[in-house]
Amino acid sequence: MTADLIINRKDALETWGVRMGDGFIDTIDGFNEMKDYIEDENRMEHGKRMITDNARVASREIALTFTIEGDTESDFRTKKRAFQEEMEKGAVSVKVPALGDEVYKLVYLGKSISYGLSSDRCFCKVSSKFCEPNPMDRDE
Repeated sequence: MTADLIINRKDALETWGVRMGDGFIDTIDGFNEMKDYIEDENRMEHGKRMITDNARVASREIALTFTIEGDTESDFRTKKRAFQEEMEKGAVSVKVPALGDEVYKLVYLGKSISYGLSSDRCFCKVSSKFCEPNPMDRDE
């Protein structure tokens, strides 16, 4: 069986008990934003001129949600710690085979973190921000 989520070339579920959370695919597969166009507001002309023949995509900041699950509280703690250490390395490559061969080259920002732990302390939901410096570079 093929992994649903690959992070830094590792099966996320097998390695850390990690799955995609709510809205993960919609967020990571969303449209890119554009950099501002070159504009000129000349008082001698109506409207403005906009140069669009050299359009460029901007970096993007996205919030991704993951779930982490362990068989026991101890197993969960070990997986959570290992996943957190992996994120804190900074560079994070994400591949979702259901979306094709694209590899999203992200940088973990560790900002706007939300975290929720289940009452049995074997499952959590965590969300954090990432930056994709160049959305046009998604080759392996």
